[in-house]
Amino acid sequence: MDGSAPTAKYVVHGGPRSLFTRKLTAALDFYGASYDIEPRGPSADDSLQMRANTHQIPLIHTPEDWVLADTTPILRLLDGRFPARRLFPAGPLGMLVSIVEEVLDEWVARVMVHYRWHNPENALYVLSQGAGRQLTVEELKEHPMYHWGPRACRATGTEYPAQQQAAEREYLGMLDALETQLSSTRYALGNRPSAVDSIILGGLRAHTNADPIPDLSDYTRVLEWATECENGWDGKGELALFPHSTPFAQHMLALTRGEYIRFVRANAQSLAEGRKIFQIETYGEKTTYLAREYPERSRGILRTHAYDPLCEQERILVLAWLKEQGLLDILIEH
Repeated sequence: MDGSAPTAKYVVHGGPRSLFTRKLTAALDFYGASYDIEPRGPSADDSLQMRANTHQIPLIHTPEDWVLADTTPILRLLDGRFPARRLFPAGPLGMLVSIVEEVLDEWVARVMVHYRWHNPENALYVLSQGAGRQLTVEELKEHPMYHWGPRACRATGTEYPAQQQAAEREYLGMLDALETQLSSTRYALGNRPSAVDSIILGGLRAHTNADPIPDLSDYTRVLEWATECENGWDGKGELALFPHSTPFAQHMLALTRGEYIRFVRANAQSLAEGRKIFQIETYGEKTTYLAREYPERSRGILRTHAYDPLCEQERILVLAWLKEQGLLDILIEH
């Protein structure tokens, strides 16, 4: 392929208030891909769900009639179709981008769940949009999603107020770093977009800049950037170089090293031992999590696509960098 966008359309099946649906559409905008959006909730039950083997959203229906799920592998597939606009670079820089995207997908996403379901104002706002009318408080309390939300928060470690406050500080600290970064570069990791920008935009568009809480009005540059990105990308610019990348990247790597690695290590051990829940210290407090298969699958995807393709010299360089950064545990063992 020459990097130009194919003319056939993709169809995204998902919802406007879904983090990963909006991550995928942000990426398609950066690719310059032609696509339509078909509304779909997570409870849909049809042939698309059977073909993708999942009830989760989003799904993407490709021009050759494939139905795919899971945004990170979808983006890696699309990188091959839009090579001049790929969102995961090759080489050691691709490892850095993959790690930052990983922690945003598998750790920071829990903050979106907390904001939405621990704030009744948010839950009422979102579920009323889905119903096409203003729900009453009584209807809210009877809604199945309103009961699912707190369970999801318990599973991802934000059940108690101290962890809710810590998660909010973490997210707003990330936005502080992004606000500063966007004063010197066009995107989070340089002057061209990456998969990192797609997931950040997904969170803003589906959750934190769409729901009543939190108030992000002080983040003027971040909100301007989110609007600018609706027009896609002009194809110009380069990512900052490995290993230093940008101050925003360093902020996210510190978060990975400080909190996410501890979680992913304990999650892997719990799965290996057949335990359904585990406790670790998060932000200075013992916190309970549900042991989940997907973070391990995601680490496997990261290794397969970002580490295994490296040449021997690149692997030596990346392993030395991971060790220096305290991030070796991000690589799942084969």
